[in-house]
Amino acid sequence: MGCCVAFELAQRGLRVAILEKDTICAGSTGRSSAIIRQHYSNELTARMALHGLRTFQHFDAQVGGECGFEQTGFIALVPAGDMAGLKANVALQRSVGIDTELLSPEALRDLLPGVHASDVVAAAYEPESGYADPHITTNAYASAARRLGAEIFQDTEVTGIRFAGGKVVGVDTPGESFDAPAVVNCAGPWGAHVARMAGFVAPIDACRIQVAVFRRPHPRSGSHSAPHPVVLDFVHATYFRSETGNLSLVGLIDPAEADAVVNPDDYSDRIDSDFISSVGERWVRRLPAMEFSESVGGYAGLYAVTPDWHPIVDEVPEGSGCFICAGFSGHGFKLAPAVGLMAAELVTREDSPEFPHDMFRLSRYAEDDAVHGQYEYSITG
Repeated sequence: MGCCVAFELAQRGLRVAILEKDTICAGSTGRSSAIIRQHYSNELTARMALHGLRTFQHFDAQVGGECGFEQTGFIALVPAGDMAGLKANVALQRSVGIDTELLSPEALRDLLPGVHASDVVAAAYEPESGYADPHITTNAYASAARRLGAEIFQDTEVTGIRFAGGKVVGVDTPGESFDAPAVVNCAGPWGAHVARMAGFVAPIDACRIQVAVFRRPHPRSGSHSAPHPVVLDFVHATYFRSETGNLSLVGLIDPAEADAVVNPDDYSDRIDSDFISSVGERWVRRLPAMEFSESVGGYAGLYAVTPDWHPIVDEVPEGSGCFICAGFSGHGFKLAPAVGLMAAELVTREDSPEFPHDMFRLSRYAEDDAVHGQYEYSITG
């Protein structure tokens, strides 16, 4: 988020500094599954996801460099209780220009050979979606921002935000102070900590999440099994996507992950063995042939989770020059190109922004106006 926002601000001719407490992409983005899908329940987030897809598809022309985008397609599988929501989502997404459709059982089996689907009531398919490489993408944004004049300071942790007369005037770090009339908090799992420096509470928890990695079995021909689409399996509350080297990443789409609140500076980034067993069993129930896959470990990362699993993009207090762009709850990577634009338009006070930020304002929680989606799996949006 920081690199996307910096890129958009620098494109507008602003002088920008990125202050990174560690190194670029050392935080939660570097452990993202980097899925690019457009399956959202709100018109705004659906439009944002479509904008993101177009950016990843034409990354070199729009940003510069590579992002590692792989177009594998995306499938959502739902049980009976989510059938109405799936149909409503597909209709909404098609209305904003997203290429998506409901799948017949026969079409599902063609796209996902060997799938066990007797418990699936319906499926939706996006042929243009897929995944990217989070490290390559983030560093490309950083390089693009630098080409436009932005400065990047790594190993530079912000320790305080300075105000004068209710306006931001800069930030402090252990080494030096930086003067600025605007500060954007893109600190992800550290977003609540940085918000406290500015004198307000942002309901963002750093939550530990895990991703298991499996090597897919070789078919009898001896060749590698083909890459499969990205799949969100609402029946088993899992997702899985292909990775290079005949691998697949498997994780959860379970709101219970919000219970694993940790200190973002002190948590285990090693995967738990029981997690590998659990998600592996769920994966095999969907794709029985994966019973012969091989676990090659995995890792743990962080989500920055808000009460409604949607981000906070706002100026707090209004008119202060203090902005927050954090709390993406695991679905920020695909939205990042649009969020960078949204935040830049907020900072520069555009009269007619392409992506208004009102839905993501901090005050929605006090106003009992949280963002809701079609499914109980809030992480999907």
